[in-house]
Amino acid sequence: MSEPRWWVDCLDPFGRDRSMTVLVEHGRVVLVAPPGQTAVLSPQQTRRLHHALDRAAGDLGLSE
Repeated sequence: MSEPRWWVDCLDPFGRDRSMTVLVEHGRVVLVAPPGQTAVLSPQQTRRLHHALDRAAGDLGLSE
């Protein structure tokens, strides 16, 4: 079975489409941002990132 993962769309500072990945690997939550870039998120994309991180933590039993 593959590890859980989620993608969150975002932009780089130049307005180009990018994405961030949230995954669970070896019992840890990993956030992979665009390589060498800054991720620019709208309020809706920020909520999606929050949801993805929350689900990843829940998969590990880290939710409060």
